[in-house]
Amino acid sequence: MLVSTKGIADISPTTKNEIAHLLEFVQNTTCKYERNGEMHAGSEAVEHIQKKYDYFQDKVKSTEDFIRYSATKSELSGKHYRIHCKGEAVQNSSSWLLKELNAYRQSTH
Repeated sequence: MLVSTKGIADISPTTKNEIAHLLEFVQNTTCKYERNGEMHAGSEAVEHIQKKYDYFQDKVKSTEDFIRYSATKSELSGKHYRIHCKGEAVQNSSSWLLKELNAYRQSTH
């Protein structure tokens, strides 16, 4: 599945690229994405994140906003999304994505 970055005309090209990278990162991960107690593969997680992004796109002005609104926690339950990677401690999705964002920024500058 190709990830979509539709509807993001009001943000910078750099932010668009960063968001596209994070969507691809989630899509291709071997880690499991926990949402409201259920485990999901990256391909399922990216579909959910994309839907939330489409809904919140008017609030997203930065890549950090994208993470905050689209990939941090359930709006209904308030539970944080958690990432389960083999051999690593479970972590919040926002921390996992911010770490990847920082690595991506360092590799592109």
